Amino acid sequence: MAARRWTHRPEGSNWGDFGPDDQLGRLNLITREKLRQGLAEAVEGIAFCLSLPLDYPGGSDLNPRRRPPILRPTLREGQVNFNATLGPDSGSTDVLCDDLAILHLQYSTQWDSLAHVGGQFDVDGDGELEHVFYNGFRAGVEITGPASPDDAGIDVGLKPESTSNAGALGIENMAAHGVQGRAVMVDLHAHLGDAHTHVGYDILMPILEQDRVAIEQGDMVCLHTGFAQMVLEMGRTPDPHRLHNSCAVLDGRDGRLLNWITDSGLAALIADNYAVEAHPARPCETACCSTLPLHEHCLFKNGIPLGELWHLTPLAAWLREHRRNRFLLTAPPLRLPGAVGSPVTPVATV
Repeated sequence: MAARRWTHRPEGSNWGDFGPDDQLGRLNLITREKLRQGLAEAVEGIAFCLSLPLDYPGGSDLNPRRRPPILRPTLREGQVNFNATLGPDSGSTDVLCDDLAILHLQYSTQWDSLAHVGGQFDVDGDGELEHVFYNGFRAGVEITGPASPDDAGIDVGLKPESTSNAGALGIENMAAHGVQGRAVMVDLHAHLGDAHTHVGYDILMPILEQDRVAIEQGDMVCLHTGFAQMVLEMGRTPDPHRLHNSCAVLDGRDGRLLNWITDSGLAALIADNYAVEAHPARPCETACCSTLPLHEHCLFKNGIPLGELWHLTPLAAWLREHRRNRFLLTAPPLRLPGAVGSPVTPVATV
């Protein structure tokens, strides 16, 4: 058995529960039985695409570090390889198009991998804070990146090779798993509308009870807030005030909510808003704490992947009309080794 890479783990974490080298976290709970349960929900044969067009929301007001995708043609022998022919002497009638993308992987509908957010924690018990991620994987060892800003971003000349790499916990682990199983819709928008509401345990529990939502171990949970629908209706020219002051968000500072996430056994947490949780979070009560407490609880401590900016409104409307809240979800990310996030085109089948 492999040796653990930590002496003690953060309070409230499940490090090591799925093995010392585990990189899937709670996706391990999506078993063959959970997949069969999901397949059993696909009775009507209706599929819903849960992705926004990947050039939404438009601009960079939602996150100034992320930009819309850029498409460019490839080159063929030094010439533009788009609407291109092979030349008059080739004997070919083909007209060819081939392109590349400069893509900020978490600009639009996305998965966060377990390498997206880590923490500073004394894993060795020596009083020194280490930069670590889920299950004790370490920055600078398994998760590596450049020291110079010249090797980051797209504002300077791009090198022909990658300069960062999640050698552990990368998004490719989720892709190889398949991320297919039973999902459950929690329709916050039906109860809270477009108001910018911090949803804690005391707000969430009555909604689950009223809508008869039962969440079992291994289910993927989707939170419909209406935010992605609002973004879609803005047509790539979003209103910055509405982006930051609309729709429900989870209150990551609510300890009872975080405990419920742990106790529910959910395998993944997904929302149609920007970060699942309120960002910025409410002020914390201690001098030093995470600015993204729900990300810390889910990604860093418990290996629960987060889905953000999914387009859930049409599916939520159908489920409510038919008095259902469960469905088959198929949502593998790109199998891009070393990436810490990925666009995703999820498909729900009812």
